[in-house]
Order: sequence, then C-alpha cells, then structure tokens
Amino acid sequence: MLNASALLHKAHCDLAPYEMAKGLLIAVSGGPDSMALLRLMVNWAQAPNRPRLLAATVDHALRDTSLEEAKRVARWCAALNIEHTILTWEGAKPTSRIQEMARAARYDLLIAHAQQRDCDVLMSAHHGDDQAETVLFRLLRGSGIGGLAGMAPEMMRANIRHARPLLSWSKQELITLCHELGQDFILDPSNENQKFARTRLRALLPDLAQEGLESAGFARLAQRARRAEAALDQMAQARFAHLHTIDPSGHVTFDGLSWLEEPEEIRIRLIGLALIRTKGSSPKPDPIARLEQIEGLAKLLAQSLSRGEAARQTLGGCLISCTSAKRLQFEPESPRRSR
Repeated sequence: MLNASALLHKAHCDLAPYEMAKGLLIAVSGGPDSMALLRLMVNWAQAPNRPRLLAATVDHALRDTSLEEAKRVARWCAALNIEHTILTWEGAKPTSRIQEMARAARYDLLIAHAQQRDCDVLMSAHHGDDQAETVLFRLLRGSGIGGLAGMAPEMMRANIRHARPLLSWSKQELITLCHELGQDFILDPSNENQKFARTRLRALLPDLAQEGLESAGFARLAQRARRAEAALDQMAQARFAHLHTIDPSGHVTFDGLSWLEEPEEIRIRLIGLALIRTKGSSPKPDPIARLEQIEGLAKLLAQSLSRGEAARQTLGGCLISCTSAKRLQFEPESPRRSR
C-alpha cells in the first residue's frame, strides 16, 4: 500500500491532462472517495499556472441528515480555501429507481453549475472498485461489449468534460490517504442498504478477490472491452457511411443483401445507427433491453432476406421494412400508428 507522499505523486500524473482547463468543478459528497479527490486536487493545484478549483455538493434531500452533511463538506472546503456550493434536488422524489433517478438529477445539477461558473471540466471520484461494481452489474445483466467497457475515464455531458481521474485507484488507497492527511469524511448509510443491487454486488467483491478476480481484473476487462468497442464502432460508422442511402422520401435505406454480408455484430450496429439517423437522437431506454430488441430485429430481417420474404416491424418510433426488392427501409412511425 502506498503512503500519502506516494499517492500525492501518483495524483500529479493522473491529473496532468487537466492542466489547461479553464476551471475544474469537483463533485464532493463528503465520503472518503470524494474527500480524497479534493485533497489530491488541492495539493496538485498549488503548482504555478494550474486552473482554478471549485467544489459542489448535491443535497438529494432523501435523508434527514443530508443538508447538515453538505454543510460539513462546505466547512471542510472553506478550511482548504476552496469555494463550495450546495446544490439541492428540489421537487417530489421518486418511489422507484431511486438511485438511478438521483444520479441523473445529480449530474443535471452539477453540469448546470459548471456551466454557470465557467468550468469546462467536472471531476468525480469514481475509483477502481466502482468500476468493478459497474462491470459486474452489467455482466450479470447480459450487457454487450460496450457495457462491459464500464465507466469511461472521460465523457462529454453537454459541453462539459466529465473526468474520472481515479479509475486506477482502489478505495483503500483513498481511505488511507484521508487517514494519513487527517481528513475527516462521512459514511453514507445508503451505501450499506441491501435493497440496492450495487450494494449487494459490492459485498461479492471480496469473495471474488479470494478467487483471483480482483478490482484490477475488472479494470483490465473494461479497458479491453473499451478498446474493442471503439474498433467496432469505428467499423460500423464506416460501413454505415458506405452502405446507407437516402431514398426520394428522405428515408434511410440499405441494400439488404449487402447488409446481410456484414458480420452479425456490424449488422446489429448498422440497424442502431439507422434508427438514430431516422429519429434524430440516441434512444433513451435501458441500453441492454434496447440491444436485445435490435438483436431480435436483426434476426428477423436476416431471415426475411434469406427467404426472399417481405417484413415490417416497428421499434423505438421507427417503421422498418424489408421490401420485395430486398431493401431495408427505415422511416418514422406515423403518429396515428404510434398511438
């Protein structure tokens, strides 16, 4: 286990890509992960010409103690001379999918605040153990290769870069850093609530580690899946540009036999791209359920083309037709048909 000095040096390497940012907004919940990130970034920002740091805590107002905890974080930030803001999730709260809805609300609030304060990067403290939970969760749900890629080190949310610089760190390293720096933190009781799937999966990780599948193994799987996903996506985009045409009605079409010659994975991705092109935006539903729907559609279209049969199917507001001329056509589903 590295000591605080070594961990601080490691952080300087991991934070190097953000030296040219205009402003960095740190999402700080008060837990050991985010408090460790805050202390690492404060240390890193002491070097000359580093971007300004701001911090924000989202009060989801789901627990009686949440506001007082957010105020404790504000005091810790003040002691470090870091400007801090409490962002409150207003309005009625959901009774189901609580963690999912709270996560969406949290990012909405943080991104809006980053935009208001002219920060171009949002920093969150997701670490290697979080990545392991994510990959395991998606593996159990039957995710595709993109899901097994886990959380990306960076992604765009609106026009803000969302960075996760601690994905190569273990949770124990972050706790050790807090202890060695004398940094207090808050333990969220919801993290131990067994009604949440992630809590139950988290409890499995020590047993899996005993069998040799540690967080580092999940991280390697995620990295390799991300690499494969990028290659497949690039191939699918290139084949889509080559194969698709726009018919006189403005609809996306493929030559069915050319589509059928593609590997099955590329056929599935081409359908996904055609659906997005037809509807004008990425689909919002559960991505795993969506993948299963597209896989079923691809199988139906392949069977129809092989038999020389016509077929019509709807999916996600689109009408997909396999014509007698062996062409695949995608068009928006009519409002009347949708109702």
